[in-house]
Parts: sequence; structure tokens; C-alpha cells
Amino acid sequence: MSRTLDKIRMLVGSGDTVVSAHGYDELAEDAIAVRDLIAGIAAASVVEDYPNYGKGPCVLVLEQDSVGKPVHVVWGIPKGKDRPAVLVTAYRPDPKRWSDDFLRRRT
Repeated sequence: MSRTLDKIRMLVGSGDTVVSAHGYDELAEDAIAVRDLIAGIAAASVVEDYPNYGKGPCVLVLEQDSVGKPVHVVWGIPKGKDRPAVLVTAYRPDPKRWSDDFLRRRT
């Protein structure tokens, strides 16, 4: 379990969420709706956890869009702050680079 993801879920659940400028660009590029990611955070699976990341704790999770397609999402919390949950980036994982369940990088 990830303490970072637990905190992100709480913040998203209370509406304390922002999307980074980079995040908006990536969402638009891959035709991913923010509302799908906000709605899907409760069922997200941790791919990689970065509790000590230099810009603040963050976590890479696997979510699904409204039609069930996989989406990798990086959620974070700004360094030295308790809020907000920041949707840093999101993208559609490349099946050639990830395991069949999109939870592990291929070696």
C-alpha cells in the first residue's frame, strides 16, 4: 500500500485537486478525460511509489478511462505541503514497454 496514494485519494475525494500544465498537454495528446482519472482514483493500482521525490511525494498508478483502456497517471503533492493533489501527467502505456497488466516495466 502507498501512503502517498492514500493521501491523494483523500484529497481528490474532497475536491482538492489541480492538473499541471504538462498534465493538460499530455491528457489532450492522448485524448484522456480528467473526469475519468478523478473518478478512477479509488480503483487505481500502484505501479511505482516515490515518497521521497525531490519535488514532493508522488506515485505512478494504473487507472482506466471510461471505456476501460489503461492509463498511467502520476499524482503528486507539492514538496513541503499537505495539499493539493496534483495530476502531474497521464499517458497511455506502450504495451511493448510494459507487462500485460501494465504494472511492471519490461526488461
